[in-house]
Amino acid sequence: MKAYCVKCRASREMKNPRALTMKNGKPATQGVCPVCGTKMFRIGKS
Repeated sequence: MKAYCVKCRASREMKNPRALTMKNGKPATQGVCPVCGTKMFRIGKS
């Protein structure tokens, strides 16, 4: 799944993506940037 990396300022394929649910009940996906190692977060259906 693609997500935007804030540190690299580019849209990249997420490494180790995992689905989770936010406090308000909406779905999201969290992973790691394969280039810099920063956490990536994408809100919406995973």
